[in-house]
Formats: sequence, C-alpha cells, structure tokens
Amino acid sequence: MEKIAILTSGGDAPGMNAVIRSVVRTAIYEGAEIYGVEGGYEGLIDGKLTRLYESSVADIIQRGGTILGTSRSTRFKTDEGFKKAIQVLEVFGIKKVIVAGGDGSLRGALKLSQAGIDVVGIPLSIDNDLGYTDYTIGFFTAVETATEAISRIRDTTEAHGRANIVEVMGRNCGDIALYSGLAGGAESIIVPERKDDIEEIIKKAIVTRNRGKKYHIIVMAEGAGDTNEFAKEFEKLTGIDTKVTVLGYIQRGGSPNIVDRMLGSTIGNKAVTEVLKENSSFAIGYTNGKVKVFDLEEALSIDKVFNDEINEVVKAISI
Repeated sequence: MEKIAILTSGGDAPGMNAVIRSVVRTAIYEGAEIYGVEGGYEGLIDGKLTRLYESSVADIIQRGGTILGTSRSTRFKTDEGFKKAIQVLEVFGIKKVIVAGGDGSLRGALKLSQAGIDVVGIPLSIDNDLGYTDYTIGFFTAVETATEAISRIRDTTEAHGRANIVEVMGRNCGDIALYSGLAGGAESIIVPERKDDIEEIIKKAIVTRNRGKKYHIIVMAEGAGDTNEFAKEFEKLTGIDTKVTVLGYIQRGGSPNIVDRMLGSTIGNKAVTEVLKENSSFAIGYTNGKVKVFDLEEALSIDKVFNDEINEVVKAISI
C-alpha cells in the first residue's frame, strides 16, 4: 500500500484545512495510507507523524488555521536538519509527500524532490505571490477580510473628516492591497510593484476634499514602505488629520470563503491523484478556470506578474 505524508508550512492561510480534508479523503478513497505531519518541516525533522483517517478530518472544511499546525523551519535549511527529515520518511516508509504552503515552503518541497522523494506542492498563501498560478488558496478570504475592515474604517474616518492609511499584508506582493483597495473603494493604493508618485496622491486628496468629500482612504501594502512615515508626510502636505490602521494577522484567520474551500478541495484532490500516478514531482495550480499540473522546478521559476489592468481601473474610478 502506498504511503503519503502531508504537511502545511509557512504562514497559515484560510483553506489549509480544506486542503487537508481533501487530501486525506482522496488518499483513502484511492487506497493509500495518509500521514499528517505536525508543525510543518519542523515536525518532519522531529518525526511527528500520525496516520489520518476519514474521521480525522471531519468538520474542518469551514475552520481557519490548520489542524496539523505550521512553522517556519530554519533547521530544515541545514544539512543536519534536512538529513533527519529524509531519515524520518525512510523510517515510516514514505516516498511521497504533499506540501501545502507559499514560495518558501514549495522551495523546501523542491529540495525534497531533489533527494528522490516524490513531492506535490500546493499553493497556499494569502499573499498570492506565486507566478505559476492565478490565485493561491487563502488569498480571496484575506481580501474579503481586508475589504470588510476598510468598510468599517471608512465609517469612522468619514465621521471625523480624516484620512486613514490602511496597511495590509502580502510581503512584496501588492495583490491584497490592489484587490481590497478596489473592492473597498479606496481613493489610492500603494503597492511595491508600482510606487505611485506621492504628489499624485496628495493632489487627489486635496481635489476630492475641495469638492466636499469628507474622508480619504489609502490602502498600502506592507512591502511598499513605512506606513507611519508615509502618514506623517501625507498629513504634513495636505493638512488632513491622518491615522494609520495596521490590519495584521486578522487577514490570516477566520473561516475560508467558498472560493478558498473550492480551490482547497479541488487542488487537494488533484495533488493526491497526481502523486499516485507516477514517480515525479509537481506543483498544482489554478489557471484560466482550471486546476492544472506543473513541473515543480519550472513552476517556481515563473515570476509573478502584477495586474496593471486592475491598477488602471483603480486609478480611473477612485476619485
């Protein structure tokens, strides 16, 4: 009987449990044994593997976080830690591993594949920073969370006649800022990929205030610069009382929306069927409305392309 291990790694994202549920139940349906690794690559090094059954993943599709736990492992990057991880897999007789996580996690998966393990990478990150897939699992729930927060911030900002700089997550990818800024009706969006001239943002704020608009919302990606410094400069140049709201980790938590549940379930299923099909390593992605299979190394070499079309829409209608 084939044995498969699944681990969730890196930053948690809504939809991780949907992936785990799909992987476990598909593996059992296909006649394979499935093992959960507790705590990501750290747990793999320490041999924290538990066999999972259908009942192990009951009532989790709607839950945020991950029942397996996650971590960012520095030990896995060392020769000693990596060798221990391989030894654990050998002891358990596992030759196939499914890794759900972001860019760093999938690069760890590539390292396993280069050591002779069949690996499938699942794109699971709120950042949406993997170039080979249109969307990562967890992204749309994070955008919904940020959009709801922007709507609430708008109410109090308008009441006081202020401006508010809303910092969202995403590391060096501005997609959460771009999508939530558009959906939340922000007046300006600042992303790492396209740093707008502050003079344009200042001009827009002054023009809209002069025509009677009482508030001003700017959504800023965390990788675009220092939010507090920008707020000070904005207030100084516009004379508008300006506050900063850092949304932080609330964007990682909460029940996944229908998109992330669907993506998690379909991509998880595909990961199992592909890893059982042949001896090779893959990344599973979602492009042009379909779940697709990519060579793992090639997938990680594809650069993320910023969506300038949406950015131009924001500029046209956010006035």
